[in-house]
Amino acid sequence: MGFTMKRIFMQLAAVVLAVAVAVPMAAPAQAAQSDELTLRVGLAYGSSALVSANLENNTGYGAGYRFGYYDSDLDFVELGRTSSSVTQLTMVKAQNVWVSGTSYSTSNNGGTLIGCYHVQMPGSYNSFNAASSAASAYSDGFVAWIDGEYQVRVGAYETEAEAQSWAGSLGGTVVGTSSYAVNVTETGVAKILFQFDGGSSKALGIMPDVTGVGETRTWFKDYRYPGGFRYERINGGNLTVVNIVDMEDYLVGVVPNEMSDSWPMEALKAQAVCARSYAYNSLNHHSTYHFDICNGTDCQVYYGYGKKGVNNVNAAQAVEETAGVYALYNGKPIEAFYSASHGGASESVYNVWGSSLTTYPYLCGVKDPYEADADSVNPYSSWTVSYTTSSLTQRLQGKGYGNGTTVASLDLTYSDLGNVIAVKVNYANGQSNTFNPTYIRSVFGVSSIRFQVNSAGSGTGGTASDGSLAVNGSGTLPDQDSYYVISGTGTISQADREDLYAISGSGSIDAVTSGGGSSVTEGSVVHVTGSNYVFTGSGNGHQIGMSQWGAYAMAKRGLTYKDIVTFYFPGVTVG
Repeated sequence: MGFTMKRIFMQLAAVVLAVAVAVPMAAPAQAAQSDELTLRVGLAYGSSALVSANLENNTGYGAGYRFGYYDSDLDFVELGRTSSSVTQLTMVKAQNVWVSGTSYSTSNNGGTLIGCYHVQMPGSYNSFNAASSAASAYSDGFVAWIDGEYQVRVGAYETEAEAQSWAGSLGGTVVGTSSYAVNVTETGVAKILFQFDGGSSKALGIMPDVTGVGETRTWFKDYRYPGGFRYERINGGNLTVVNIVDMEDYLVGVVPNEMSDSWPMEALKAQAVCARSYAYNSLNHHSTYHFDICNGTDCQVYYGYGKKGVNNVNAAQAVEETAGVYALYNGKPIEAFYSASHGGASESVYNVWGSSLTTYPYLCGVKDPYEADADSVNPYSSWTVSYTTSSLTQRLQGKGYGNGTTVASLDLTYSDLGNVIAVKVNYANGQSNTFNPTYIRSVFGVSSIRFQVNSAGSGTGGTASDGSLAVNGSGTLPDQDSYYVISGTGTISQADREDLYAISGSGSIDAVTSGGGSSVTEGSVVHVTGSNYVFTGSGNGHQIGMSQWGAYAMAKRGLTYKDIVTFYFPGVTVG
């Protein structure tokens, strides 16, 4: 989830002066309330869209398939079906495609051709059964549903001329399809069972099972999925594959892929509540690809019911025991972000992504006294990334920064929670680059924004930047030409640097003096230089919302999933 901003953060007691340019978090999609939401989950799209896509019935969970489409309410509209003996299907884009075993290619791979030209027989039909009966008179006849009309077509030829040579003897006309059409075949067989062309307004839907079992599971790319499937050629491209699945079934495929099935039940329940709330706010998030939520780390990791032999019974129990339960703020499901580990504190969504705390007050960041309980098993409890000046310069130049010069020093800006919310790289030629949390992890190759460099920062030493102001001997303010104060009557006036005072957290009042060389704590700018830059830190992820290892630790202490959710999202209720 990427958001860009540039921020200079300055604070004097209760006086805050900030300059920021931010792209806000995307607004949540709205959806009608219902007993159970149905989600469109993208399994293959964009660069991963497919020439062909296989399905196989999971033995014991139905057999055969139904063809059709999903209407605007995501109800399946059946157009036809296979017999129960057909247990493997492959959907193929309607153009010249060659089949060799289970390999499908748009170039000749030495296999058998499924051509894009056909002979259409006269007349149309009012049902799939009627059209299927007529098609059975031809060895290579099949039913086509074209723009709402059942037709009978014969053959699949590579060229129009080849199709024309057969049209005369068959008494039909040569036809092709639009760029949106999809052929349905038996896997490994170059014979069309059903052809669907609904233009740009309708996409092929496949619903597993014709036997009437209560629960279906279908193999796709070595994973078992509940629900049905949709195949769409967006803008005439390869197949975008979407799993149409109810919310609770979807969550059974998310929770064990975002958190280990062996973890404490209350942690798994907290994960279920967060995942459900996140999914609710992701409706139509991927509108470009005509689905709600993707199946990878950009959204939530989802692999249905998993691979063969994987059962994830604990995750399924956690989903069942929290069915329909959301994390709520003012009665609405929240944007329930989470990441693996915070290392001691989450962070304000404003500092990380530039989003308004007025809009997302529950994403304010909290100190975490629990996660440290899990340090012995948490692989992210501590980490180190080291650079020489030369290697750090090379890394930055590889990303397009600091070309023709070298790194001279770093300035780290810390939030009040002890996380790095800006890193300024100063170069030997006097230029600089400043990186916010959206880029800090990727630019410097670190796992989180909770770190020190050369053991300086977050209360462990280092020096304030030249020209900064020291507060109470342990804090600093960034250097600037002037500061302003607000009087009790609301009057704003410029303050003399020599007459500035600050109130500490303990209530003591101290003078603000010219800085340079004093120790610093959280909320400060820490200046680091040297021949090496050693980043030492803890945590992994974007630092927003719930820490999964923190949830583990809290559950181990005996706290409930409601305790976990309300701790990481202040002001939220669970219900």
